[in-house]
Amino acid sequence: MVDENTICVAAILGSTLNGEFEDVKLLNDLLTEKNRETGWDTPIHVDAASGGFIAPFIYPDLEWDFRLPLVKSINVSGHKYGLVYAGIGWVIWRSKEDLPEELIFHINYLGADQPTFTLNFSKGSSQVIAQYYQLIRLGYEGYKNVMENCRDNMLVLREGLELTGRFDIISKDSGVPLVAFSLKNNSTHNEFEVSDMLRRFGWIVPAYTMPPDAQHITVLRVVIREDFSRTLAERLVNDIQKVMHELENLPCKVCARILISGDGDKEQHGAVVVKKTAMETQREITTIWRKFVMEKKKMNGVC
Repeated sequence: MVDENTICVAAILGSTLNGEFEDVKLLNDLLTEKNRETGWDTPIHVDAASGGFIAPFIYPDLEWDFRLPLVKSINVSGHKYGLVYAGIGWVIWRSKEDLPEELIFHINYLGADQPTFTLNFSKGSSQVIAQYYQLIRLGYEGYKNVMENCRDNMLVLREGLELTGRFDIISKDSGVPLVAFSLKNNSTHNEFEVSDMLRRFGWIVPAYTMPPDAQHITVLRVVIREDFSRTLAERLVNDIQKVMHELENLPCKVCARILISGDGDKEQHGAVVVKKTAMETQREITTIWRKFVMEKKKMNGVC
């Protein structure tokens, strides 16, 4: 897909969906060969919004940064694993020559030239100060300890979910410390119902379908941050087991609807019942379940 109009190839170091690191070194090697064949000079930009604060500390041998000759720029978000509240992020270029001069705005501010690559408006500097504080306070060893702890707590959560025997782990072994998982059997209850029931225990665990060509897979995702302790990981596993037990023992109104929809095209009282797709069935199940939960909440209201 790379042609003469390609500005750059973007690699993602930490997918939103499953935390996976894309193979930047492989992209570099493939693009080097492409440039050699065509005479182009297509570079790589690495979107390391999450992975930029993870890979250097727990995967130091992973080549994804300026060690690869075609990587010209890297962006990272301080409000993710930089341990700063929302609002801080930046881009680093390999050299000054890689940032075209025509993209830089020069402003005469209070008698001095102020070059900037961002939109110009007044904004508080608290996030910048907080990031600077974290960098000098923690240093390399401090961030390394935090990220290793996140990885260890991720493994505790992952192993706990595997021991239940109810889930398939979708996330990779290496990457952002998160656990993405799906039900092994969602014929009776699905991931959206698990997510909804977990809110009763104070957990907000998102459920979503994967992108095109994998949209039949629905996953739940838990991101491990530095304040997510081992105790919380064990408590989450226990609460998920409680939710699964409750779901399996509730009257299955959903099952009746599935039976009514039928398998295959059948005639009922002269009318043809068209078999629903897996996605249509899943959406119908989710809608019915939500109505059931809302009715139950109304019955449990305080008088």
